[in-house]
Amino acid sequence: MENSKSEIIKQVCDAISGDGVVKAKSILAKNYPFEAFVKSIRSYTKKQMIRVFLRDGFIDRYSGERLIFPPVLRLISNQIPKEFPYHPYWKMSECHIAYWQLSPTIDHIVPISRGGIDEESNWVCTSQLKNSAKSNWLLEELGWELYKSGNLEEWDGMLSWFIKFMEENPKDKEDNFLNSWYKTAVNTFKE
Repeated sequence: MENSKSEIIKQVCDAISGDGVVKAKSILAKNYPFEAFVKSIRSYTKKQMIRVFLRDGFIDRYSGERLIFPPVLRLISNQIPKEFPYHPYWKMSECHIAYWQLSPTIDHIVPISRGGIDEESNWVCTSQLKNSAKSNWLLEELGWELYKSGNLEEWDGMLSWFIKFMEENPKDKEDNFLNSWYKTAVNTFKE
C-alpha cells in the first residue's frame, strides 16, 4: 500500500508541511507525475468501422455483449418510430436506449491522450455506452478487461439480415443513411 496514489499525496502533504515544496515536487515527479490529457476527436470511415466490427465479431470487447450493425437500429426506427424512436443527436429523452447499448463504435484501447496509437491494432469494437464510460481511462484504471473477439458464424450483428433486407426492399435504399451503410458493407465484403 506504500505506493498507492493516496499514500503519495500523503507524502506530498507531509513534505509541504515539513521539508517544503521542493521535496513535494520531487515526490510527485518521481511517483505521480502530471500527464496532460490531450482531447482528440477522431472520425472513422464506414469501411474502417465495418472492418473492425467484422474483425471483432460484433462483440463489445469491453463487456463481451453482442452488438448490432448500426443501420439495423435505424431501419427498425424507420419501420416502427413510436416504439423504437431515434433522435439525430441521440437525445436520451427521445431516442431508444438500444442506440447507446447496442450500437457499435470504435475505441482506442489505449487512448490517444494517454500515448496510444491511432492504428487498427489499438482499435476495438465497443458499444456507445462503454465508449462513453471509458473516455480517456485505461482498462486497468476501470477494472475492465479486454474480451476476445466474437465468431461471425455465431453472430454477425444482423449484418447479413440487413444486406438481405435492403436487397429485398429497394425502397429503403432511398434513405441515404441506410443506403450508404448498405453500399459500404457490400463493397467491404467484395475485398
